Amino acid sequence: MARSTVDVETARHDGVPPSGKRSARLGLGADGTSSPLGLVLKIGALAVFAALAVWGALPLIRTQDWIGLAILVAVTVLAFYVYLSPRTIPLKYLLPGTLFLIVFQILPVIYTVNTAFTNFSDGHRGSKEEAVTAIESASVQQVPDSTIYTLTIATQGDPATGDIVFLLTDPSSNEMYAGTADGLRGLSADDVDRTATGKITAAGGYTVLNIQQASARQDDLNAFSVPTSQGAIKAQGLSQAFEGAPQQNYDANCDCVTDTVTGAVWTADDKNGAFVNDRGEALAQGWKVNVGFTNFTRVLTNDTIRDSFARIVIWNFAFAIIVVAINFALGLLVALALNNPLVKGKKIYRSLIILPYAMPAVAMYLVWREMFNTDFGLINRLLGTHINWFGGTATSMVAILLVQLWLGYNYMFLVITGALQSIPADLTEAAGVDGAKPFYAFRTITFPLLLVSLAPLLISSFAFNFNNFAAIFLVSRGGPFSPDNPSAGGTDLLITYTYRLAFGGGGADYGFAAAISVFIFLIVAVVSIVGFTRTRALEEVN
Repeated sequence: MARSTVDVETARHDGVPPSGKRSARLGLGADGTSSPLGLVLKIGALAVFAALAVWGALPLIRTQDWIGLAILVAVTVLAFYVYLSPRTIPLKYLLPGTLFLIVFQILPVIYTVNTAFTNFSDGHRGSKEEAVTAIESASVQQVPDSTIYTLTIATQGDPATGDIVFLLTDPSSNEMYAGTADGLRGLSADDVDRTATGKITAAGGYTVLNIQQASARQDDLNAFSVPTSQGAIKAQGLSQAFEGAPQQNYDANCDCVTDTVTGAVWTADDKNGAFVNDRGEALAQGWKVNVGFTNFTRVLTNDTIRDSFARIVIWNFAFAIIVVAINFALGLLVALALNNPLVKGKKIYRSLIILPYAMPAVAMYLVWREMFNTDFGLINRLLGTHINWFGGTATSMVAILLVQLWLGYNYMFLVITGALQSIPADLTEAAGVDGAKPFYAFRTITFPLLLVSLAPLLISSFAFNFNNFAAIFLVSRGGPFSPDNPSAGGTDLLITYTYRLAFGGGGADYGFAAAISVFIFLIVAVVSIVGFTRTRALEEVN
């Protein structure tokens, strides 16, 4: 009752009802409706959201991904309900962050875990039907008296990403065709421009590629063929194409692929997603299947991988712990020194110390790599040595740790300085009055209070350095590498090892890389849980 009286009195002086003042704070009119500006902004934001939803729905419809389309529609309806309803004010603030959390955190984790249980890799990317098509298309050979077409390479849409189209002219009949992955379609003379030799230079609805653009899509051209009743049409260079027959044919009755020239037979192995002959040899093109825990057990059963994985895990933990420890120790010493009231010119010193922290880390990694150059590097010149810093595992580790110390201690200096200044000076002064020596007062009072404030930052710093891809990849490239296992370097972390497995030049193995990513996720999660548990214990003690 008293509160209502105050509201009424305030409203009487201001000339605005109490509910009107609350509405004003929410960007609403006195009657609870949106103000004109708020209404315009709301409609504009929802219009942009609806446009993005339509843009995202088109490829889902084209690929018949009905589950994805249903999720998109549900999210769109939810967004409109939340932002058009006056009863969902808290959700207006929670919904954007929740959606970003789902899209950028939860969905990638789910996708990674799902990939870890498959054989997704080079040669095992699509379905079995796509694998059969690729095998037959790749084996197309020119046969005697086959038709040779004049070829123009085009795309449907963007030259860099659009679907390949062959614009063909049959010299014998002067007929013109557009060849896609679905087959041939006749072209009218009114829809094309061509030279005197019959080469098509323009066609309605297609983008003709020049030599540079066509060369950039060479891999796509090698894999592309136009199916015909006699076999398929393949490119022969950039200006001719031939109609040939596949040398390897799939037979659904035996679920096998037969080579019509050699008579070799490869039978489908649905467990491993490949066509395998009687000697256990598989065709290069397979299909994506679920392989259970195979990718996880490879870490334990494959001797080469097991030894490399164990070594990398040990170095990964050592790297993260050492980097956090030396950065914390040096940052603490410098912060304590500059926290002394007798020190003059603190602002200048602090500005110089945090200078490396203000520089782009990527650029600094590259600069430091050149400074460790064997022949021309600044480090060897200053020391008067000729050390091949990245030629050995030990020297590479030392170089990386030095770089991380230079880049990281200033961050620790900043946060420790702030934490020190938040600790009441009365505590240490009281300890001094009681006869405690400065080091004892620091060890028993200041340091425990620092840990309470800094423990979460130390945990996050450990997690960051545990997955510090740039520090390894830009400084040592993960090397040096052993001839026995070129995929695992002497300074590789799990994250760089995973990257090399997934995107290395020796072939991409996404399934196994995803399994390693799951290991990384579990390790960091366990360490973080233990660390935060200890932090809570410190808070209770203090």
